[in-house]
Amino acid sequence: MTTEGRTAVVTGAGSGLGRRISRALLEAGYQVALAGRREDALRETASEGALVVPTDVTDEVSVEALFDTVRATWGRLDLLVNNAGLSVWGMPDELPVEDWRRTVDTNLTGSFLCARQAFRLMRAQSPQGGRIINNGSISATSPRPGSIAYTATKHAITGLTKSLSLDGRPFGIACGQIDIGNAATEMTEKMSHGVPQADGTLKVEPTFDARHVADAVLYMAGLPLDANVQFLTITATTMPFIGRG
Repeated sequence: MTTEGRTAVVTGAGSGLGRRISRALLEAGYQVALAGRREDALRETASEGALVVPTDVTDEVSVEALFDTVRATWGRLDLLVNNAGLSVWGMPDELPVEDWRRTVDTNLTGSFLCARQAFRLMRAQSPQGGRIINNGSISATSPRPGSIAYTATKHAITGLTKSLSLDGRPFGIACGQIDIGNAATEMTEKMSHGVPQADGTLKVEPTFDARHVADAVLYMAGLPLDANVQFLTITATTMPFIGRG
């Protein structure tokens, strides 16, 4: 499928996987709105064809302004990559409630707010339709020790993905989820020093080149709207995921 004139929004575009995905889409010919809290980081990601839109995904007004800008600039939206997220760690009885709420606000409510605006635009535009790709993480399937807030939100992303898929059918809106395990970014650097395992040990975990995540998103995004990758899991081959625990 040609990408000429196709438009995308990527959240969490200022670093890590969001930056990799955004640059891959730009290189493939997409016009991309880069959304994130830090304007300076977004500008580091940006190249020709990028629209820098500082956005707080937890804020309804900020998210609405993002999609209003996309509509005013390009007139339509073909792709939303819901990538923004954060993780906090702590045992259930020790995790501050504020950290729980902050995680839910960013990972789940933020994804909903962006999907809500994208759905509205995709439903109203002509030709109708578009695609939403949610970053679920392998924590949408299996938890790590001390990850109750992150894991709960990522399990909820699976429900969000399924509901968007169902509700989008009449309008040509496809929704899929990519579950990523140990892509090499700033966030996974700690894995080279060892991370807690389900058996109580601390082990170094393998990572893989994050460009493969970007390639996977490009594949999902490049399908015609009558085809959809509902769930795609990409991990380091030898990471302790299958059989975790």
